[in-house]
Amino acid sequence: MDGTLSGKTSVVTGGSSGIGRGIALAFAREGANVVVADVREEPKEGGAPTHEVVCERHDVEATYVECDVSVVADVEAAVAAADEYGGVDVMVNNAGIWQPETFLETDETEFDRTMDVNTKGTFFGAQAAAKRMVEDGGGSIINVSSINGLVGNGGHPVYCMSKAATELLTKSLAHRFGDDGIRVNDISPGAIKTRIAGDAEGEASPELLSKIPLGRQGEPEDVADVAVFLASDAARYVTGETIVVDGGWLSHD
Repeated sequence: MDGTLSGKTSVVTGGSSGIGRGIALAFAREGANVVVADVREEPKEGGAPTHEVVCERHDVEATYVECDVSVVADVEAAVAAADEYGGVDVMVNNAGIWQPETFLETDETEFDRTMDVNTKGTFFGAQAAAKRMVEDGGGSIINVSSINGLVGNGGHPVYCMSKAATELLTKSLAHRFGDDGIRVNDISPGAIKTRIAGDAEGEASPELLSKIPLGRQGEPEDVADVAVFLASDAARYVTGETIVVDGGWLSHD
């Protein structure tokens, strides 16, 4: 650890598992306190809860807050929990869901659930953090979307729509809060090994791997290291950007 984020406090939604867990652990490694906000405390991958691992491995503070990001009060409570450690400096809106969709058969309940978590949750997570960051003189907001927000996929159009909204929200907020010292950026992962679809291992098929120039599926740590950069002073002149972390998948047809 070189203390890149020393003295900072972060809130990571969806921080119990997958990419969120990877980000929380990477932030702690770099010296940041972490509020893990999630609907479940236990990681989908198994093992100890993220906040417990943070406290065992690193000399920082961490806590878990039960949080359904589709409920505005929950998101506000998660951000408020950072006040115990001096207030939120870095907000990571990572919580998200994915489910197979058939456009002609998608009903209103399925549509609303995806949009509530992926889009509404990100919007109000950013809002709650920005209110405090304006008062405190700045901060970094990192939204986690997907390459499916950059290209269409007929297999899950609502998911694509929700992530595209996150991309444009990021640019809008970067424009709005630049004068307040708040940087807002987006990470768009490709095929990352997580259990976002449930208990499945999330292994990429050989066909999918053949489309990735780097020849492997991504790990949560690949996304987490980009998040560390965006949260740090090394990214002090970076805002309104989308960083694609996909092993080169979108670099060719």
